[in-house]
Amino acid sequence: MADSHAVTTDAIRRHDPHLRGFASDNYAGAHPEILAALALANDGHQVAYGEDVYTEHLQEVFRGHFGPRAQVFPVFNGTGANVVALQAMTERWGAVVSAATAHINVDECGAPERVGGLKLLTVPTEHGKLTPDLIDREAWGWDDEHRAQPQVVSITQTTELGSCYTPEEIRAICDHAHERGMTVHLDGSRLANAAATLGLPLRAFTTDAGVDVLSFGGTKNGLIFGECVVVLNPDAVRAMKHLRKLSMQLASKMRFVSVQFEALLTGDLWLRSASHANAMARRLAEGARGVAGVEIVHPVESNAVFATLPRDVADRLRKRYRFYDWDESAGLVRWMCAFDTTEEDVDGFLAALREEMGRG
Repeated sequence: MADSHAVTTDAIRRHDPHLRGFASDNYAGAHPEILAALALANDGHQVAYGEDVYTEHLQEVFRGHFGPRAQVFPVFNGTGANVVALQAMTERWGAVVSAATAHINVDECGAPERVGGLKLLTVPTEHGKLTPDLIDREAWGWDDEHRAQPQVVSITQTTELGSCYTPEEIRAICDHAHERGMTVHLDGSRLANAAATLGLPLRAFTTDAGVDVLSFGGTKNGLIFGECVVVLNPDAVRAMKHLRKLSMQLASKMRFVSVQFEALLTGDLWLRSASHANAMARRLAEGARGVAGVEIVHPVESNAVFATLPRDVADRLRKRYRFYDWDESAGLVRWMCAFDTTEEDVDGFLAALREEMGRG
C-alpha cells in the first residue's frame, strides 16, 4: 500500500483558509493533533460498531477523568448524545425539567420530544442557570396521572448564555433532584470550557457533585465530529447500547470517533484548547466594553460573548465578520471564540466594531 503521506486527492479547496468569523466554535476546523490521531488509526482493519481497540481503551481514558464507574458511549453529535441520554433516563411518561434557554428546548428541532418520546418542562432563568427553587416550578404532580412525570433535571455547563455553574451550585441541584427521586443530566458540549474557567478537574463538578449522566462535547473543542454519552451512575440508565442504535447514533467505524477523544483527553489538549478559546472571549469582551454604545449583557465565563448594539451596526459588521443574532428584537448578538481564534482575529474584529459604531 502507498505511503499515506504521499497520497494526493482530486478534492479542491473551496474556501479561503484565512477567513475568520465569530458565529460559532463549530466553524473552526480540526485541531492538527486530532488530524494526526485520525491518520494514526486509519491504516488496516478494525472491528466495526465499537468493538475496536480504540473504543475499548476510551473507557479507561474517561474513567481517568470521571471515576471508576464511568461508562462512555461515543455518538455522532450533541443532539444525538442528549436524546440517547435522556431516553435512557426516562420512562415513556417521563418529563425533563430544563431552562427555557436550554439547547434541548431551543436548538434541537424537538428531537428530545419527537425522537426521545419525552416531555420538556422549561422554566425561565437568569443567565441560563437553574436553581433548586426554579426546578420546583415544574417538579411536582408525581401522583397526577394527567401530567407528564418529572423524572430528570437537565442543566448545561457552560450554559447557552455563557455562564458557568460552580460545583456547589451543581451539588445543590443534584441533591435537590435526588431527594425528589429525580436524576440529573448535564449537557456538556462545552464542559472543557467550564473546567478551564473553574480551574478544576472534570469530575469535581460532575461525578463528585452528583451528576448521573452527561453529554460530553468534542466538536466545539477541535474534533471533526463526535460526542459522547458518559454514564456516571449506571443505576440511572437502561438499555444504553440499544437506544444508541435505535436513535441512529451507532457509528460503524467508531474508532474514528474514539481516537479523537483519546487524543483530546489523554494529555491536556482539551484544556489547552478550551483555555485559549476562553481567553480570546475575555479579550473580545474587554475590548468591546470600551466601545461606546456596546453593552455586554451576560457573564463572560466561557468562550461566548453576548452584546447589544444597534441593528444597523450589527448588519454592517456581519458583512465583515460573520456572527449570529441571539435576540433580534433586543439587538442582542452572540460572538463565539474557538481554539484557533487568534489575538489578531480579535483585535481585527474590535477595530471593525469601533469603525462601524463610529459611522453611527
